[in-house]
Amino acid sequence: MTKLKRFAALAALFLPLAAAGCAHPRPVVDAPPPPPAMSPAAQQGYHDGFWAARNDIRRALPPDVRRHPRFRNPPVPPPAFEEYRQGFRAGYHAAMHPAPGPGY
Repeated sequence: MTKLKRFAALAALFLPLAAAGCAHPRPVVDAPPPPPAMSPAAQQGYHDGFWAARNDIRRALPPDVRRHPRFRNPPVPPPAFEEYRQGFRAGYHAAMHPAPGPGY
């Protein structure tokens, strides 16, 4: 058997294994939707707070909502600062204390 045929036989044997990928799927973390009663500024804060908490978890930082620049200086007009901060706190809390999934 020539080297090319041997290589083709090995490639045909291992190609399905390479194409299958990892047997353990990576969990997908998606932000839960904010409550529909929230204002647009609070919904934006919820989303930003959720991802700020996920980043803290990933970096193994202690939870502190006041550490984040977007909480201290919200990216919304001044009249909506408090709504944004309330949404940020709610999103941060949702990421830090996830609800149990179905079946519990």
